[in-house]
Amino acid sequence: MAQSTLDLRGEVCPYTFVRTKLALEELPEGDELLILLDHPAAFRNIPRSLLDDGYPVLSIEQDPNQKTCSVRTRNDRGLDPAPLAP
Repeated sequence: MAQSTLDLRGEVCPYTFVRTKLALEELPEGDELLILLDHPAAFRNIPRSLLDDGYPVLSIEQDPNQKTCSVRTRNDRGLDPAPLAP
């Protein structure tokens, strides 16, 4: 499994979600995507929307300078989409 980073700082909704979905679709199954955000609405909405779409959200972190969300690509073969053990 590999981890990729998607830097969405400076971008606003709905572009943040569209770019996130496109990035996840390009990654192999089981890889992780670390999303860097600074738009408050995107930080609230992206994790919730990804969970609704069946993507395992592995972490959501916020500090004064940066907000991050780590997501694992969805298992599209009908298996349990829960995060895999490290």
